[in-house]
Amino acid sequence: MPHRNAPLTETGRLRLARCVVDDGWPLRRAAERFQVSPTTAQRWAGRYRQLGEAGMSDRSSRPHHSPGRTPTRTERRIIKVRLARRWGPARIAHLLGLVPSTVHRVLLRFGLARLSHLDRATGRVIRRYERDRPGELVHVDIKKLGNIPDGGGHKALGRQAGRKTRSGAGYSYIHTAVDDHSRLAYSEIHTDEKKETATAFWTRAHAYFTGAGIIVERVLTDNGACYKSYLWRETLTAAGITHKRTRPYRPQTNGKVERLNRTLLDEWAYAKPYRSEQERRDAFPHWLHSYNHHRGHTALAGRPPASRVPNLTGQYS
Repeated sequence: MPHRNAPLTETGRLRLARCVVDDGWPLRRAAERFQVSPTTAQRWAGRYRQLGEAGMSDRSSRPHHSPGRTPTRTERRIIKVRLARRWGPARIAHLLGLVPSTVHRVLLRFGLARLSHLDRATGRVIRRYERDRPGELVHVDIKKLGNIPDGGGHKALGRQAGRKTRSGAGYSYIHTAVDDHSRLAYSEIHTDEKKETATAFWTRAHAYFTGAGIIVERVLTDNGACYKSYLWRETLTAAGITHKRTRPYRPQTNGKVERLNRTLLDEWAYAKPYRSEQERRDAFPHWLHSYNHHRGHTALAGRPPASRVPNLTGQYS
């Protein structure tokens, strides 16, 4: 296929070449007739003399020789280290005495997946999936988070002063439910992860999703004690919801809520030096609303989760 900016198609090139070679037109006359330079006319006429009609197609612009390319032996060493240790370009470059940009180009050339796309334990590429409709699968998880003592922790006071205030601050437990298809999230902060707390949270989360027009069919959790309880199981069964649990030691199976946990730590929990735990908690509802309604999501082509849930109240606020 000709380049998008090429002045001649393969048919046009053939006509130009025949005018010069078969009909004896001067190069300048042929170039003027087909609105190209004499140099271009000479090139296609020469290819026609040498190869005939087959010479009118585009050739690869790849050089025949690459004298500056990394030696094959070095490329093999880079690939060997990457597969064996699952290191990034910077660490591989330091080990082999190279520069990171060289290692990066080699990894790209051989199509090796990014480390973020690999299972750290096995090195296998993580298979991404997305359910076809909202409610088909909802991911549920609990994130344990250290509380901020009154007056602030080390982020507000500095490392030395923060050590004196951190003892006895306790922990918070962020209970979160994320719809697999839309990434719509419902989350609450609690003081424990007991079965009664987790079940009551899910009851409110289920009501939230139902209010948004989402019919929950399945719920996926890890193997925490609260999710193995009779109370949790009966609550889901009574609502006609199927409960699934991840394989032991495989948190990536519940990856969408795990990724949200990391996002909320970066963009809310540790985003600023809060002076108290209450100040941080007061900022959480605003952040969660922004996440659902305004923050662009890379998996949704830069749109927020609300864009996939037309019945969500407050979508345009």
